[in-house]
Amino acid sequence: MNFSVAFSNGTYSFNGGFYLTAFRNLENKNYLILALAIIYIITLLGNLVLLAVVLMNSSLQSPKYLAVCNLAIIDISINSVIIPQMVPVFAFNQNYVSFGACFSQMFFMHFFGDMESFSLALLAYDRLIAICWPLRYSTINTNLRMLLIIAGIWSLVVLLEIFPVIFAARLPYCGSREVQSCCCEHGPVYKLACTDTSYNRQLATAKTLTALLGPLTFIIFTYVIVVVAVTRIASISQRWKAFHTCLTHLLLVLLYYMPVILAYVLGNLRLVQNVDLFTAVLTVSVTLPPMLNPIIYSLKTDELRDKIVKLLGKPKVAQQIIKN
Repeated sequence: MNFSVAFSNGTYSFNGGFYLTAFRNLENKNYLILALAIIYIITLLGNLVLLAVVLMNSSLQSPKYLAVCNLAIIDISINSVIIPQMVPVFAFNQNYVSFGACFSQMFFMHFFGDMESFSLALLAYDRLIAICWPLRYSTINTNLRMLLIIAGIWSLVVLLEIFPVIFAARLPYCGSREVQSCCCEHGPVYKLACTDTSYNRQLATAKTLTALLGPLTFIIFTYVIVVVAVTRIASISQRWKAFHTCLTHLLLVLLYYMPVILAYVLGNLRLVQNVDLFTAVLTVSVTLPPMLNPIIYSLKTDELRDKIVKLLGKPKVAQQIIKN
């Protein structure tokens, strides 16, 4: 998706590009690049193994694992958008980004970031059906229905993201082109425009509230229903089994939303004076969940863990690795 010609207003916008200026004063930034490279490699390996296991086992090709595979694809995509472009920028000081590349990255970075939020809501929906209506699960939550829901979510998030990016790309950038970030984020870029950007700010706020608080509200709502349903179960062992089913999903939700909340608190209260350090911590915290998601899901889901053990080829050794 190239925004350089299609969405420019033709005044100042695509005469040149932008310069990413984060980490100028950060000491030992090569260690940050190394950490991000390791995160990216583990992200690829973990999520690709997860996808391979589901594709190779027909017993796992169910609505639940369709949602898990959707999350795995998004995890690979978001770290692929963020991390690879940071290596030449900060390791070799090639911090120039063309106009089209900048806004293309902006779209896909925010798109996959928000898709992560909606995908967690989708997993919450699956757990809700599985716990509250277990006997009707196979009829309510079919593979076709799950695929249609996933397609609907992707379409919705495209609509949420396309307009803020288009309107930002149409602004005149006749002043500074130095983006105070490690990538082409929406906020740091549109603020460089030499015109009134109040509408862009309002649009960004509305989009953020919709993409973050909307799914979070739905997740909380589903868990309230689940808790009420589980408390009505007479058997303590069955209650624990139901809560254990939700534990993995809750860990994924915390992994995603805690960095977002942390960034909001630290940013608004100005608790971190070193901007480069704050950007580095935020970058690592944003890229960690895509790496940890497949690991947590594989270790906490018995059925998936057993399939991975078989895939490794040496059951005894693999089983010992998983246990450790």
